Amino acid sequence: MNQAPFALWVYLSSQPLLWLVVTLFAWLAADRVALLAGRNPIVNPVLLAILLVALVLEITRTPYGVYFEGAQFVHFLLGAATVSIAVPLVRNRAVVRANLIPLLAALIVGSIVAIVSVMALGQIFGLPHEMLVAMAPKSVTAPVAMGISEKLGGEPSLTAVLVILTGVLGAVIVTPLMNALRIRDYAARGFAVGLASHGIGTARAFVVDPLAGTFAGIAMGLNAILTSILTPILVHWLL
Repeated sequence: MNQAPFALWVYLSSQPLLWLVVTLFAWLAADRVALLAGRNPIVNPVLLAILLVALVLEITRTPYGVYFEGAQFVHFLLGAATVSIAVPLVRNRAVVRANLIPLLAALIVGSIVAIVSVMALGQIFGLPHEMLVAMAPKSVTAPVAMGISEKLGGEPSLTAVLVILTGVLGAVIVTPLMNALRIRDYAARGFAVGLASHGIGTARAFVVDPLAGTFAGIAMGLNAILTSILTPILVHWLL
C-alpha cells in the first residue's frame, strides 16, 4: 500500500505533460502571491515561479533535461512572443516618429552601455571568453539573447540565466529607483526598464502604468534589433 504513491509518481514523472503542468501551476501560484502582496516589486512572480519549479525539481531529483522535455512548449512560445514585440511598435508608430531622436539616442547609449559595461567587468574579474560572450546580450529578451550567444560561441543556457536575473533585478528596482531619481514621466520610465530589463521589466511596467508598459515594449523590441547588430561588433572589438 505504501508503494502506491511512489509508483504513481514514477508513472507521472515519465509523462512529458507533467512538467508543463508544473510550470503553469508554479506561475499561477506565484502570480497569486504577487497579487496578494499588492504587486509589490519585491514579490516578483517570475522569480517566485522559478524558485517553485526549482524546489520541485530538487525534491523529486529530476534532471533538467527531463523537465525541459515536458516544458519545452513554453520555450517554443517565446519565439512567438518575441515576434509579437512588433505589435506595440506598429500601434504606437506615430509616438515613435514624434520622439524619434531622443528615443534613438537613449536606445543607442543604453544598448552600448549594457554590453560594454558587463564585458568590462567580466574582463576585470578574469572571466573566460565563453562567459564574457554569454553575458554580453543579457539585456535583451531570452530567445534573441540565446541566439546571439550561441552564434558568437557563448553558452546559451548561461545567457538565459543572466537574462532572467537581469530582468528580475530591473523589475524589482525600477519603481523605487525612478521615484528616488524623481522621474515622473511614465514614457521615460517605461522606455528605460524595457531597454535594460526586456520582457520581465516590461511586464512590471504594465502593472505600474499602461503608458510605461507601452514604451517598455517599444524599447524591448528596438533593443533586440540593435543588440543583435552591435554585440558581434563590440565582442570582436573588446575581445
